[in-house]
Amino acid sequence: MDNAAGANGGEGLADEAARLADRARELHDAVATFISRSSADEQSLRHRALAIDSDICKLRCSVETSLKSAAVDATVVAKFGLFITQVDEELNRARYALNDDHAAFLLPNKAQARFLKMFLGPVNVRATRKEVQLKVKEEYNNYRDRTAILFLLFPSILLILRSWIWEGCLPTLPFQLYQAWLLFLYTSLALRENILRENGSDIRPWWIYHHYCAISMALISLTWEIKGQPDCTYKQRGVQLFLAWAIMQGVAMLLQNRYQRQRLYTRIALGKVISSF
Repeated sequence: MDNAAGANGGEGLADEAARLADRARELHDAVATFISRSSADEQSLRHRALAIDSDICKLRCSVETSLKSAAVDATVVAKFGLFITQVDEELNRARYALNDDHAAFLLPNKAQARFLKMFLGPVNVRATRKEVQLKVKEEYNNYRDRTAILFLLFPSILLILRSWIWEGCLPTLPFQLYQAWLLFLYTSLALRENILRENGSDIRPWWIYHHYCAISMALISLTWEIKGQPDCTYKQRGVQLFLAWAIMQGVAMLLQNRYQRQRLYTRIALGKVISSF
């Protein structure tokens, strides 16, 4: 009897497993159909977006040509000036809707930054949904918050250990490890910021360029010769000043991160985060 009950129980489990497998296959087929249909719909929308983009460019060229031809005739300018202004406003609205809303991902991507292409290759890193773009921005802010704390702690710890344990003479290895971390930090920040720009962020190019300079600085700093005794305090004066400057920069980064996060939340509340985050 026990064997029969065990066999029936085994058959029940087998039937349940078979039903689960059938449900999984049905889900797989439904997802495949959905993806295929979505791909076809996306291609159709992409053609429409390209057509609208082309028409906007053509109409804007026509407006500019009309303005140039009418520039010599003050009467024509006065007569059609208001009309041209209205046309320009409508074109700006059309361009805004095409570039800064859900349809933005349908347009061809701009040339990818060399730095991004060097590390990731020709990969499309542009998100198609605003929620994902905001998530990328939020993760960038969280990353900066975490690294700003480390940016403040590392040089502080090195200076404390230098004074209390290493008797005013900083060993080479801890300082080079700190410089290696700076190299990783600035490289990761530059990558994240390039990805944000690909997704419509208004991060200024000079901000990313200054991280490129910081990457070069970290590489050069890795080659520094940290001299020891005798007269270690005098020889490492430059290193001490660099660590003190890093502490001040860490404080500035914490304050800057707080300001930028509050600014992001304000823009989200005002509904302006679509065009610039």
